[in-house]
Amino acid sequence: MPTRTELGVWRSFLRAHARLTRVLEAELIAEQRLSLAAYDVLVQLAEAPQHRLRMTELADAVLLSRSGVTRLVDRLERAGLVLRERADGDGRGVVAVLTPEGLDRLRVASGTHLTGVARHFAEGFGGDELEAFGRSCDRLGSVDRDAT
Repeated sequence: MPTRTELGVWRSFLRAHARLTRVLEAELIAEQRLSLAAYDVLVQLAEAPQHRLRMTELADAVLLSRSGVTRLVDRLERAGLVLRERADGDGRGVVAVLTPEGLDRLRVASGTHLTGVARHFAEGFGGDELEAFGRSCDRLGSVDRDAT
């Protein structure tokens, strides 16, 4: 069982994450009419080779369920930001592909999002705190503690 201190830090982490994602999403919606999840999908596709990912890979990358990604990609496809294609060599597989319009929309939205990240997240740290926090998050995100 976690100690009182461990549980307190855990709750602080959850509150900070919830507040930051609410604020960043509100800014994206107000200024760009784009949700944080949609922005994340566009980023993942922009960073992927040839701006394309299998739908299952996209779901893993954005931490949404497969059905959640399907619904989001449906909306992005209707907006002309993403399209779907059959995966090469696999008649059952489907890939999401970032369109030129989607890349342009991401470039514009990135200004809003990255300004928000700097203001609401990075500026909250002093000195070496940000690097230490990053190392802690890397450690938590890369260790499979259940495998031991």
